Amino acid sequence: MAKTTPTEFIRQVQAETKKVVWPTWKETWMTAVMVTIMTTILALFFLLVDSAFEALVQFLLSLAK
Repeated sequence: MAKTTPTEFIRQVQAETKKVVWPTWKETWMTAVMVTIMTTILALFFLLVDSAFEALVQFLLSLAK
């Protein structure tokens, strides 16, 4: 494999950086909103599952007394 000089590396990085397509403000905003909504839904789901398991464990422990 051929070695690349630091100058050539910098040129390659600049060339690749010019190819980057950044998201628009609207795309960024919509993605942030969707992430927030999905995170909230998942948090509520896991709260529900955790509460159900807690109730089950408490019930099983009450039977052992």
